[in-house]
Amino acid sequence: MKFGAVLPTNEIGNDTGAVKAWAQAAEALGYDRIIAYDHVLGATHAHREPPLNGPYTEHDPFREPMVLFGYLAGTTSRVELMTGVLVLPQRQTALVAKQATEIDLLSGGRFVLGVGSGWNWVEYESLNENFGTRGRRLGEQVELIRRLWSEPLVDASMPHHRIDRAGILPLPDREIPIWFGGSSDAALKRAASLGDGFYFVASGTRTLENLDKLRGHLAERGRSPDSFPIAGQVAAVAGPEVCVKEATRWRDLGGSHIFVSTMRAPWLTVPTTSCATVDEHIDLMGSTLRALWTV
Repeated sequence: MKFGAVLPTNEIGNDTGAVKAWAQAAEALGYDRIIAYDHVLGATHAHREPPLNGPYTEHDPFREPMVLFGYLAGTTSRVELMTGVLVLPQRQTALVAKQATEIDLLSGGRFVLGVGSGWNWVEYESLNENFGTRGRRLGEQVELIRRLWSEPLVDASMPHHRIDRAGILPLPDREIPIWFGGSSDAALKRAASLGDGFYFVASGTRTLENLDKLRGHLAERGRSPDSFPIAGQVAAVAGPEVCVKEATRWRDLGGSHIFVSTMRAPWLTVPTTSCATVDEHIDLMGSTLRALWTV
């Protein structure tokens, strides 16, 4: 398996030096990939209709991943950079194609575009995008992004997009991988049809059920489940024994990647630790990876 490190976006603060130190430490420790979450806006959950049920509020900070990876492309040299996941339907399609190309060129071909549909309707509304059509638009977006990466001029008319003989330059030097994330059956079906991989943000029972569904959808579409990369995630704050147990199960199920988060995990039923500084995040990231190497 390959290993990824999740940027502790809620706990690392605004210090650019801390972000740089964390990313360079992840690379030096031997991680294969850095993952950054995405939310443009946070919103209070109080007095909403429909209610907001996601895990983040206006108190949770998020670094902007496309800008962040442009910076980290120049401060790292080997590790892959992946959005985990970019809420694509609340962003302009052609602009994301352009930004992803730039990150991939700046990093020497190390970018992975992870995409999903998101859950925060307030964020969509604030960005002047339609929350109700996000799933349908996401499929169109992936198709258009790939065309913009490979065709000098794109002429496309779709229900939610129109490009009239236009293109981006420069084009990427390769086919940038597009991974999907999410938990709904619709997200699993889109990934099976359009994706180059899938990112589960956990590795527990529900994730295993969705993994079976994803593999069923892949088989229905004539794609080999065995050659489709899948990533699970472990919470380092649960301790190395728990992480090794989950990673071993994930490997035995054919998982290709395990991503390590060092952020707090209040939903866990086992005793956990927490990190107060970037150095503590780095130390926990290192000790967890060393334990996972035994898997």
